[in-house]
Amino acid sequence: MAMQALSIGATARGNLRLGRLGRLAAPLVLVVILAALTVYPIGTLLYGSLSTRPPGETGTFDLSGYAALFNLRTLGILATTATISLVKTVLSLVLAVLLAWAVSRTDIPGKTMLELLIGLPFFIPPILTAMGWAMLGNPTAGSINQVWQALTGASWPLVNVYSYGGVVWHMMQFTVPFAFILLIEAFRAMDPSLEESSRTCGAGVLRTFRTITLALMLPAISSVAILSVIGGIEAFESPLFFGVPAGIHVVTTEIYDSINNRATPNYQYAAALSFAIVLLMALMVAWQWRLLRGRSFQTVSGKAFAPRPVALGAWRWPVFAFCVANVVVFTCLPVLQLVVSSFSRYYGFYSVDMLTLSHYRDVLHSDLFWRSASNTARLGFIGATLTMILGSIIAYVVVRTRLPLRHLIDLIAWLPWMMPGMVLGLGFLWGFALLPHSIGIYGTLWALLLAYMSLGTPLGVRTMSTAFMQLSYDLEESSRVHGASWLRTFGKIVLALTLPSFSVGWVLTFFMIFRELSASILLYSVGNEVLPVTVLRLWEEGKAEDVSAVAVMMLIVVLVFRGLHLLIVNRWVAAK
Repeated sequence: MAMQALSIGATARGNLRLGRLGRLAAPLVLVVILAALTVYPIGTLLYGSLSTRPPGETGTFDLSGYAALFNLRTLGILATTATISLVKTVLSLVLAVLLAWAVSRTDIPGKTMLELLIGLPFFIPPILTAMGWAMLGNPTAGSINQVWQALTGASWPLVNVYSYGGVVWHMMQFTVPFAFILLIEAFRAMDPSLEESSRTCGAGVLRTFRTITLALMLPAISSVAILSVIGGIEAFESPLFFGVPAGIHVVTTEIYDSINNRATPNYQYAAALSFAIVLLMALMVAWQWRLLRGRSFQTVSGKAFAPRPVALGAWRWPVFAFCVANVVVFTCLPVLQLVVSSFSRYYGFYSVDMLTLSHYRDVLHSDLFWRSASNTARLGFIGATLTMILGSIIAYVVVRTRLPLRHLIDLIAWLPWMMPGMVLGLGFLWGFALLPHSIGIYGTLWALLLAYMSLGTPLGVRTMSTAFMQLSYDLEESSRVHGASWLRTFGKIVLALTLPSFSVGWVLTFFMIFRELSASILLYSVGNEVLPVTVLRLWEEGKAEDVSAVAVMMLIVVLVFRGLHLLIVNRWVAAK
């Protein structure tokens, strides 16, 4: 008996040790994966900021790159970048919150179509909308100014996109739909009984919106605000198209110029400038964590609810008109301009005898176009799937478990957001150059895939974290109390309730890859081009009409894809 008891005790201690090892092994694997995707490029970027030689060459180390930051020109660039990003974030968030609330929580008509159209600009690569607005708001040949001058006889332009306002305006083109897409799911997930209780107690619609709805949406709104500010700092297309011609320089264009437009590329200065941005990003992340620390924002509980819309009464049609006006300005105008230009022999000359299909024939007979489209599609599907699986695992570990190292995992997962895409691309460029020659990643699609996964991981983590944070622990506990295993509880409860958020995150990540330019332009090679790089090259060659034809074909794909996604999500919600 004594021997049997000793054997049972040894077995129990062995199982306990295995359990502890298992609890440590899972987070350790995540730390290793994230370190390869985030810490490694940051470390090699630090190496590059100190090295006096370009990637792949051995040099000495000094601080001359950092010393070059302390001059009025660079400080002015940093101030301009921060100001533009903050202004466009505030304006975009106000607009996006109102639109998301109106579409998800009120009784305005045509909500399904409005949701599709309001979110549409986000899925269009910014370089295409930049082209559209360059054709619309050019002070000399822009369509808006031509119509304005024809109607009024004025000799001065109504709008000029080559200005600070033009840069902010074009950034809002993709920030408003981006914030709208993220916020509308959070609005839908919120129990409407909380707002109804407020109104039952005598509060009006506006007071309920301000004190209840906005307060409960604070995690989602603050996350979107952080992402928006970071997106503004890392924006490349808007300042490249509308800022540089007007003498407005921001961080990304400065880094791009330092590497591509100087007789001797200054990699050291570009890397040092990048670390200044990383510090700014770290401060913003710390501020968000401090803002949300110690608060509870659970809005999805075990109590069933029916999503009853808020009756706007006399405000129903004005709010609907406000949403339609947003669609017309942000979506219809640039898209219509691109469609017209794609069928015109020359941009700016619009008449029946100038109509042609030659631009479509040129594009469809281009090997470069098909190769770029194939590469983009493969990277989009594989990259979005891997990124969302990784992001979901990280978010679950951080939000729903007490596993060790979860805080470190959360911190590492945020690191890519502290680096603009161009900076991260530069870090990977250094990283691939330092690898042994037998690991030939640079110049392959693997290089782009790793960069896209790194860039997309924070988005995947934030999207799923918000979904997990809104999920009450009562649901899982009830399932476990009734005998369900952890795996069945996860599949039937957690996964089922967060699948819409997962699908939204997948779509956002796919189109982030679909439109990404700043990292791609540093990491691509001949034969591995992606569509945004090809479009930029066509634009630089003066083939604006061909780019318009590419834009129209991409828009058709976006419309079909986005429509199918909304159909699936709406059926899923209706079936719950």
